[in-house]
Amino acid sequence: MKVAFQMDPIGSVDINADSTFRLAEEAQARDCTLWHYTPDCLSFREGRVVARAQPLTVQRVKGGHANLGETVDLDLGDIDVVWLRQDPPFDMGYITTTHILDRLKGRTLVVNDPFWVRNSPEKLLVLDFPDLTPPTTIARDIGVLRDFKTEHGDIILKPLYGNGGAGVFRLDPNDRNLASLHELFTSMSREPLIVQKFLPDVAEGDKRIILVDGEPAGAINRVPAPGETRSNMHVGGRPEKAALTPREREICAAIGPRLREMGQVFVGIDVIGGYLTEINVTSPTGIQELERFDGVNVAGQIWDAIARRLADAA
Repeated sequence: MKVAFQMDPIGSVDINADSTFRLAEEAQARDCTLWHYTPDCLSFREGRVVARAQPLTVQRVKGGHANLGETVDLDLGDIDVVWLRQDPPFDMGYITTTHILDRLKGRTLVVNDPFWVRNSPEKLLVLDFPDLTPPTTIARDIGVLRDFKTEHGDIILKPLYGNGGAGVFRLDPNDRNLASLHELFTSMSREPLIVQKFLPDVAEGDKRIILVDGEPAGAINRVPAPGETRSNMHVGGRPEKAALTPREREICAAIGPRLREMGQVFVGIDVIGGYLTEINVTSPTGIQELERFDGVNVAGQIWDAIARRLADAA
Protein backbone atom coordinates (compact mmCIF):
# COMPACT_ATOMS: atom_id res chain seq x y z
CA MET A 1 0.00 0.00 0.00
CA LYS A 2 1.27 3.48 -0.90
CA VAL A 3 0.35 6.10 1.70
CA ALA A 4 0.86 9.88 1.71
CA PHE A 5 0.47 12.05 4.80
CA GLN A 6 -0.63 15.65 4.30
CA MET A 7 0.36 17.17 7.61
CA ASP A 8 2.37 19.83 9.38
CA PRO A 9 6.15 19.24 9.40
CA ILE A 10 6.71 15.82 10.94
CA GLY A 11 10.08 16.78 12.37
CA SER A 12 8.46 18.83 15.14
CA VAL A 13 5.91 16.29 16.41
CA ASP A 14 5.96 14.67 19.87
CA ILE A 15 6.51 10.99 19.13
CA ASN A 16 4.88 9.99 22.43
CA ALA A 17 1.65 11.88 21.78
CA ASP A 18 1.18 12.58 18.08
CA SER A 19 -1.54 10.47 16.45
CA THR A 20 -0.24 10.96 12.90
CA PHE A 21 3.18 9.62 13.89
CA ARG A 22 1.49 6.56 15.38
CA LEU A 23 -0.53 6.02 12.19
CA ALA A 24 2.67 6.24 10.14
CA GLU A 25 4.45 3.85 12.49
CA GLU A 26 1.68 1.26 12.16
CA ALA A 27 1.53 1.66 8.38
CA GLN A 28 5.28 1.11 8.13
CA ALA A 29 4.96 -2.04 10.26
CA ARG A 30 2.49 -3.28 7.62
CA ASP A 31 5.08 -2.74 4.86
CA CYS A 32 3.38 0.33 3.43
CA THR A 33 5.42 2.83 1.41
CA LEU A 34 5.13 6.23 3.09
CA TRP A 35 5.29 9.78 1.74
CA HIS A 36 5.14 13.11 3.57
CA TYR A 37 4.20 16.60 2.39
CA THR A 38 2.89 19.80 3.94
CA PRO A 39 -0.37 21.46 2.76
CA ASP A 40 1.45 24.26 0.94
CA CYS A 41 3.07 21.61 -1.30
CA LEU A 42 -0.30 20.39 -2.63
CA SER A 43 -1.36 21.56 -6.10
CA PHE A 44 -3.83 20.94 -8.91
CA ARG A 45 -1.97 20.76 -12.22
CA GLU A 46 -3.98 20.47 -15.43
CA GLY A 47 -6.20 17.66 -14.23
CA ARG A 48 -3.77 16.02 -11.79
CA VAL A 49 -3.51 16.37 -8.02
CA VAL A 50 0.20 16.59 -7.26
CA ALA A 51 2.25 17.09 -4.10
CA ARG A 52 5.89 18.03 -3.69
CA ALA A 53 6.50 15.08 -1.37
CA GLN A 54 9.33 13.18 0.29
CA PRO A 55 9.59 9.46 0.99
CA LEU A 56 9.28 8.85 4.73
CA THR A 57 10.44 6.27 7.23
CA VAL A 58 9.80 6.58 10.96
CA GLN A 59 11.32 5.18 14.14
CA ARG A 60 10.54 5.73 17.78
CA VAL A 61 13.75 7.62 18.51
CA LYS A 62 13.38 11.09 19.96
CA GLY A 63 14.98 13.66 17.70
CA GLY A 64 15.56 11.12 14.95
CA HIS A 65 12.02 9.89 14.48
CA ALA A 66 11.53 10.87 10.82
CA ASN A 67 13.82 10.21 7.89
CA LEU A 68 12.88 12.08 4.73
CA GLY A 69 14.22 11.42 1.25
CA GLU A 70 14.57 13.57 -1.83
CA THR A 71 11.59 15.73 -2.81
CA VAL A 72 9.70 14.63 -5.92
CA ASP A 73 6.48 15.55 -7.71
CA LEU A 74 4.10 12.85 -6.47
CA ASP A 75 0.90 12.24 -8.43
CA LEU A 76 -1.59 11.50 -5.66
CA GLY A 77 -3.79 9.67 -8.15
CA ASP A 78 -1.17 6.90 -8.02
CA ILE A 79 -1.34 6.64 -4.21
CA ASP A 80 -3.66 4.22 -2.40
CA VAL A 81 -4.36 6.38 0.69
CA VAL A 82 -3.90 10.08 1.42
CA TRP A 83 -4.25 11.18 5.02
CA LEU A 84 -5.67 14.67 5.60
CA ARG A 85 -3.92 15.37 8.90
CA GLN A 86 -2.78 18.98 9.11
CA ASP A 87 -3.90 20.84 12.21
CA PRO A 88 -6.45 23.64 12.04
CA PRO A 89 -7.07 26.62 11.90
CA PHE A 90 -10.02 25.67 9.74
CA ASP A 91 -9.55 28.60 7.39
CA MET A 92 -9.79 29.10 3.63
CA GLY A 93 -6.34 27.58 3.17
CA TYR A 94 -7.50 24.42 4.92
CA ILE A 95 -10.79 24.38 3.03
CA THR A 96 -9.02 24.80 -0.32
CA THR A 97 -6.95 21.66 0.30
CA THR A 98 -10.18 19.71 0.78
CA HIS A 99 -11.48 20.98 -2.57
CA ILE A 100 -8.29 19.87 -4.30
CA LEU A 101 -8.26 16.46 -2.59
CA ASP A 102 -11.90 15.99 -3.65
CA ARG A 103 -10.54 15.61 -7.20
CA LEU A 104 -9.06 12.24 -6.17
CA LYS A 105 -12.44 10.65 -5.55
CA GLY A 106 -12.77 7.29 -7.29
CA ARG A 107 -9.00 6.86 -7.60
CA THR A 108 -7.44 7.45 -4.18
CA LEU A 109 -8.97 6.98 -0.73
CA VAL A 110 -8.64 10.23 1.24
CA VAL A 111 -9.06 9.85 5.00
CA ASN A 112 -11.05 11.45 6.43
CA ASP A 113 -13.26 12.11 3.39
CA PRO A 114 -12.45 15.76 2.51
CA PHE A 115 -15.96 16.64 1.32
CA TRP A 116 -17.40 15.86 4.72
CA VAL A 117 -14.46 17.26 6.65
CA ARG A 118 -15.14 20.55 4.87
CA ASN A 119 -18.86 20.38 5.61
CA SER A 120 -18.61 19.07 9.18
CA PRO A 121 -16.57 21.48 11.33
CA GLU A 122 -16.15 20.20 14.90
CA LYS A 123 -18.53 22.65 16.54
CA LEU A 124 -21.17 22.59 13.77
CA LEU A 125 -21.70 18.88 13.14
CA VAL A 126 -23.00 18.49 16.72
CA LEU A 127 -25.96 20.69 15.77
CA ASP A 128 -27.38 17.67 13.93
CA PHE A 129 -27.82 15.95 17.31
CA PRO A 130 -29.66 18.45 19.55
CA ASP A 131 -30.86 15.76 21.95
CA LEU A 132 -27.24 14.89 22.77
CA THR A 133 -25.78 18.37 23.23
CA PRO A 134 -25.96 21.11 25.87
CA PRO A 135 -27.92 24.30 25.08
CA THR A 136 -26.00 25.98 22.25
CA THR A 137 -26.21 29.18 20.23
CA ILE A 138 -24.11 30.38 17.30
CA ALA A 139 -24.28 34.09 16.58
CA ARG A 140 -22.27 37.22 15.88
CA ASP A 141 -24.98 39.55 17.16
CA ILE A 142 -24.13 40.71 20.71
CA GLY A 143 -27.82 40.92 21.58
CA VAL A 144 -28.36 37.24 20.83
CA LEU A 145 -25.29 36.31 22.87
CA ARG A 146 -26.49 38.47 25.79
CA ASP A 147 -29.90 36.81 25.70
CA PHE A 148 -28.25 33.38 25.91
CA LYS A 149 -26.17 34.46 28.90
CA THR A 150 -29.20 35.95 30.60
CA GLU A 151 -31.06 32.67 30.20
CA HIS A 152 -28.28 30.30 31.23
CA GLY A 153 -26.11 32.44 33.51
CA ASP A 154 -22.93 30.37 33.43
CA ILE A 155 -21.67 29.92 29.85
CA ILE A 156 -18.70 28.96 27.70
CA LEU A 157 -17.78 31.36 24.88
CA LYS A 158 -15.39 30.29 22.13
CA PRO A 159 -14.49 30.98 18.49
CA LEU A 160 -16.47 28.82 16.08
CA TYR A 161 -13.43 27.57 14.19
CA GLY A 162 -10.87 27.53 16.99
CA ASN A 163 -8.98 24.47 18.13
CA GLY A 164 -6.92 23.14 21.00
CA GLY A 165 -8.78 25.16 23.62
CA ALA A 166 -7.53 28.49 22.25
CA GLY A 167 -9.86 31.41 22.93
CA VAL A 168 -12.19 29.45 25.23
CA PHE A 169 -13.69 31.55 28.05
CA ARG A 170 -16.00 30.70 30.90
CA LEU A 171 -18.34 33.57 31.81
CA ASP A 172 -20.06 32.88 35.13
CA PRO A 173 -23.20 34.74 36.29
CA ASN A 174 -21.09 37.54 37.80
CA ASP A 175 -18.83 38.02 34.79
CA ARG A 176 -19.11 41.33 32.91
CA ASN A 177 -16.73 40.64 30.03
CA LEU A 178 -19.07 39.40 27.31
CA ALA A 179 -19.16 42.71 25.43
CA SER A 180 -15.38 43.15 25.64
CA LEU A 181 -14.73 39.63 24.39
CA HIS A 182 -17.25 40.11 21.62
CA GLU A 183 -15.41 43.28 20.54
CA LEU A 184 -12.09 41.43 20.62
CA PHE A 185 -13.25 38.45 18.58
CA THR A 186 -15.24 40.43 16.03
CA SER A 187 -12.28 42.75 15.45
CA MET A 188 -10.18 39.70 14.52
CA SER A 189 -12.58 37.92 12.14
CA ARG A 190 -16.02 38.05 10.54
CA GLU A 191 -17.02 34.66 11.95
CA PRO A 192 -19.79 34.06 14.49
CA LEU A 193 -19.08 32.88 18.01
CA ILE A 194 -20.44 29.82 19.73
CA VAL A 195 -21.82 29.81 23.26
CA GLN A 196 -22.84 26.80 25.30
CA LYS A 197 -24.24 26.34 28.75
CA PHE A 198 -21.37 25.66 31.17
CA LEU A 199 -21.30 22.05 32.34
CA PRO A 200 -19.97 21.80 35.92
CA ASP A 201 -19.11 18.15 35.29
CA VAL A 202 -16.06 19.34 33.34
CA ALA A 203 -14.28 19.46 36.71
CA GLU A 204 -14.45 15.66 36.64
CA GLY A 205 -13.08 15.59 33.11
CA ASP A 206 -13.79 16.05 29.41
CA LYS A 207 -13.90 12.59 27.88
CA ARG A 208 -12.31 12.02 24.47
CA ILE A 209 -13.88 9.01 22.76
CA ILE A 210 -12.22 7.65 19.64
CA LEU A 211 -14.46 6.15 16.97
CA VAL A 212 -13.05 3.98 14.19
CA ASP A 213 -15.35 3.83 11.18
CA GLY A 214 -18.28 4.72 13.43
CA GLU A 215 -17.50 2.25 16.24
CA PRO A 216 -16.07 3.31 19.64
CA ALA A 217 -12.53 2.06 20.19
CA GLY A 218 -12.27 3.45 23.71
CA ALA A 219 -11.92 6.64 25.70
CA ILE A 220 -9.59 8.70 27.83
CA ASN A 221 -10.66 11.27 30.39
CA ARG A 222 -8.94 14.66 30.29
CA VAL A 223 -9.04 16.43 33.66
CA PRO A 224 -8.45 20.20 33.76
CA ALA A 225 -5.53 21.56 35.74
CA PRO A 226 -6.44 23.31 39.02
CA GLY A 227 -8.03 26.69 38.31
CA GLU A 228 -8.45 25.89 34.61
CA THR A 229 -11.70 25.34 32.68
CA ARG A 230 -10.06 23.83 29.61
CA SER A 231 -9.07 20.18 29.68
CA ASN A 232 -6.91 20.09 26.54
CA MET A 233 -3.69 18.27 27.33
CA HIS A 234 -1.38 20.87 25.81
CA VAL A 235 -2.76 23.47 28.27
CA GLY A 236 -2.19 21.24 31.28
CA GLY A 237 -5.07 18.76 31.15
CA ARG A 238 -4.25 15.38 32.71
CA PRO A 239 -5.19 12.21 30.79
CA GLU A 240 -6.74 9.38 32.78
CA LYS A 241 -7.91 5.88 31.96
CA ALA A 242 -11.66 5.82 31.39
CA ALA A 243 -14.46 3.43 30.47
CA LEU A 244 -17.50 4.21 28.38
CA THR A 245 -20.75 4.80 30.25
CA PRO A 246 -24.12 3.61 28.94
CA ARG A 247 -24.95 7.22 28.00
CA GLU A 248 -21.71 7.55 26.05
CA ARG A 249 -22.40 4.30 24.20
CA GLU A 250 -25.83 5.72 23.36
CA ILE A 251 -24.14 8.82 21.90
CA CYS A 252 -21.76 6.67 19.82
CA ALA A 253 -24.62 4.54 18.56
CA ALA A 254 -26.53 7.66 17.51
CA ILE A 255 -23.70 9.32 15.59
CA GLY A 256 -21.62 6.32 14.47
CA PRO A 257 -23.64 5.30 11.40
CA ARG A 258 -23.65 8.88 10.14
CA LEU A 259 -19.87 9.18 10.53
CA ARG A 260 -19.32 5.87 8.73
CA GLU A 261 -21.57 6.97 5.85
CA MET A 262 -19.61 10.23 5.60
CA GLY A 263 -16.27 8.41 5.31
CA GLN A 264 -14.98 9.68 8.64
CA VAL A 265 -12.74 6.76 9.59
CA PHE A 266 -10.90 8.35 12.54
CA VAL A 267 -13.01 10.64 14.73
CA GLY A 268 -12.59 11.96 18.25
CA ILE A 269 -15.70 13.14 20.06
CA ASP A 270 -15.77 15.16 23.29
CA VAL A 271 -18.32 14.36 26.00
CA ILE A 272 -18.80 16.24 29.28
CA GLY A 273 -21.27 14.97 31.85
CA GLY A 274 -23.14 12.91 29.27
CA TYR A 275 -23.38 15.76 26.74
CA LEU A 276 -21.75 15.74 23.30
CA THR A 277 -19.82 18.99 22.85
CA GLU A 278 -17.64 18.44 19.74
CA ILE A 279 -17.15 15.94 16.90
CA ASN A 280 -13.53 16.25 15.80
CA VAL A 281 -12.93 15.15 12.20
CA THR A 282 -10.18 17.51 10.97
CA SER A 283 -7.16 16.16 12.85
CA PRO A 284 -8.31 14.25 15.94
CA THR A 285 -5.83 13.09 18.56
CA GLY A 286 -5.74 10.62 21.44
CA ILE A 287 -4.54 7.39 19.82
CA GLN A 288 -1.35 7.01 21.82
CA GLU A 289 -2.91 7.85 25.18
CA LEU A 290 -5.71 5.34 24.60
CA GLU A 291 -3.28 2.63 23.52
CA ARG A 292 -1.18 3.12 26.66
CA PHE A 293 -4.18 3.02 29.00
CA ASP A 294 -6.13 0.19 27.37
CA GLY A 295 -3.38 -1.85 25.74
CA VAL A 296 -5.23 -1.91 22.41
CA ASN A 297 -3.82 -1.24 18.95
CA VAL A 298 -6.10 1.62 17.89
CA ALA A 299 -3.85 2.54 14.96
CA GLY A 300 -4.15 -1.06 13.81
CA GLN A 301 -7.94 -0.87 14.01
CA ILE A 302 -7.87 2.25 11.86
CA TRP A 303 -5.70 0.62 9.20
CA ASP A 304 -7.93 -2.47 9.25
CA ALA A 305 -10.92 -0.20 8.56
CA ILE A 306 -9.04 1.48 5.70
CA ALA A 307 -8.13 -1.91 4.22
CA ARG A 308 -11.82 -2.89 4.28
CA ARG A 309 -12.79 0.30 2.48
CA LEU A 310 -10.13 -0.28 -0.17
CA ALA A 311 -11.31 -3.87 -0.64
CA ASP A 312 -14.93 -2.73 -0.97
CA ALA A 313 -13.95 -0.16 -3.59
CA ALA A 314 -11.90 -2.63 -5.66
